[in-house]
Amino acid sequence: MKKFLALVLALGMMLSLAACGSSSSEGSAENESGSVTETEVAESGEAVEESAGSESTGSGIDASEVLIGLICVEDEQSGYDYAHISGAQTALEALGLSEDQLIIKVDIPEGQECYDAAVDLAEQGCQLIISDSYGHDPYMMQAASEYPDVIFVADTGDLANHSGLDNFINAFTDVYQSRYVSGVVAGMKIAELVENGELSDANYDEDGNVKVGYVGAYPYAEVVSGYTAFFLGIQSVYPEVSMEVQYTNSWYDVTGEMEAANVLIADGCVIIGQHADSTGAPQAVEAAYESGNTAVFSVGYNISMLSVAPNVALTSATNVWEVFYEHAFSCLISGEQIGNISATDWAAGYEVGAVAITELGDACAEGTAEKVAEIEAAIIDGSLDVFDCSTFTVDGENPTSILIDMDGDYEGDTEGVVDGVFQESVFRSAPGFTARIDGITELNAG
Repeated sequence: MKKFLALVLALGMMLSLAACGSSSSEGSAENESGSVTETEVAESGEAVEESAGSESTGSGIDASEVLIGLICVEDEQSGYDYAHISGAQTALEALGLSEDQLIIKVDIPEGQECYDAAVDLAEQGCQLIISDSYGHDPYMMQAASEYPDVIFVADTGDLANHSGLDNFINAFTDVYQSRYVSGVVAGMKIAELVENGELSDANYDEDGNVKVGYVGAYPYAEVVSGYTAFFLGIQSVYPEVSMEVQYTNSWYDVTGEMEAANVLIADGCVIIGQHADSTGAPQAVEAAYESGNTAVFSVGYNISMLSVAPNVALTSATNVWEVFYEHAFSCLISGEQIGNISATDWAAGYEVGAVAITELGDACAEGTAEKVAEIEAAIIDGSLDVFDCSTFTVDGENPTSILIDMDGDYEGDTEGVVDGVFQESVFRSAPGFTARIDGITELNAG
């Protein structure tokens, strides 16, 4: 089932990009970031049924008249926002528009300020307005209800499918896939440390499992889905592990993330993963290494952490936002529907190059690159399902039911398990996996 859905999604994205790709553009912004590494888009030649995402929404817009707004919760100092800003700029450059056709607003909190920013962009004449943070979602929906001729996209949000608005869309990548792969990288390193006898008793829990730590922003489905995928990736290589999650209650908090990492390091964790947007956690791991702790390594998020943690950074899971932005901008020009898994939602992963891991650090175990290539190929061809319920347990049992909240009342209402696999980002773009699986402990979930 998951393989079939993945192939449908792949073809839907290919058809959508082809249909929407007739115009081009060069991007600019009020705040410009540095150079961007181009990402090769994976190709799939499978012939499958036609999917959503290529339906016409009406007449398009002349490329010279396009004006797009981007609302960011932080600025380019945040790895997450940098990925959005550089992705949008790279997409515009690939499509060939002038730089004054993109307006970027940075440091917009998850509150009324987002609504104000969205209204300002609509009043400036933007036909497409995109925000990049989960908490922007309700404010983007409010603005969409007041400007029906403008398309609003809330990245990582989960309100669009039940908003009743034709001009409001949610989008997110299948980053759980790259988190799983980054977990494989971590698992390879753990196996090497164990084999070489480099761990001490402090690095094992009372059941003999190697300790792993994770710095999370909030106990939301997006974070739970990500750390679970990371953990399952580790276990696929080295099963005897346990993981502790330390929350910061902020998407971007350098000091808080550093302190959370230090708590986990002090407890003997040998890998520190993260779903938080700064370099705080990798910096803490690098400092521990320089202080003589050579049995702890970092797996980051959004960007390569090698510049701040050259001795301990293994890799980072990342979203390749250029893929979505090029798709969305092209669809605006052509008048095609942006959503690909439904009219209100866009999601895609490795099959179109929308997720990846960053370069492997020198600290990675021997054979990691080959193992990564194997796992990525299996995800793309559908032979590996990240959330195969036979690979994990909840309260000692393989789950047969995990509900997704599709109507926004914070209670599960839609069955997410189909043929033994949890269908992440299939019914909606935003992650919906909220099960707490065995082997993971949230230390301060509140």
